[in-house]
Amino acid sequence: MNWIIRSTKKVKFHTNFQEVLKPIWEDLTAYHWLLTDLDFMPNGQPLPINFDEDFFILDHQQFAQLYKNSPQIIWGIIAAVPHNIQHDITLISNLSAEDSDVWKINHFFVPESILEIIAFDSGYTIVKFKDKILSEKFKEYFQEQAIDLQKFNEKYIN
Repeated sequence: MNWIIRSTKKVKFHTNFQEVLKPIWEDLTAYHWLLTDLDFMPNGQPLPINFDEDFFILDHQQFAQLYKNSPQIIWGIIAAVPHNIQHDITLISNLSAEDSDVWKINHFFVPESILEIIAFDSGYTIVKFKDKILSEKFKEYFQEQAIDLQKFNEKYIN
């Protein structure tokens, strides 16, 4: 339930939330979003993120602004988390999308997350699921463009 998108046939650019989350967006309304280690290109629209903070915890309505305005996320870790959990601020502040663990199967940087998206230098979007149904919807939508992360690793990383 770990996927990587290399091709941009279904997405205008990597980590475009409106496109990456399209098949599962309606299933994610009950979650908050944790965003850390961000580098992004704003598109001129007001956004609930900036370059002044190390991380952001957004409710669904705030994250919907990102979803609608489609800034390009170049680097970052984005996690859907239950709204009622306490966050380990020290842990979150030290997470890095450049950590080699991004390539590990079923490795989640935020233990409470149900979904993690890792933006890796605008060239790769890694999406990891804990929920099998969400993973299947994602794969069904992206089909061959969603490559199994383990197979990708065997071919290119290991």
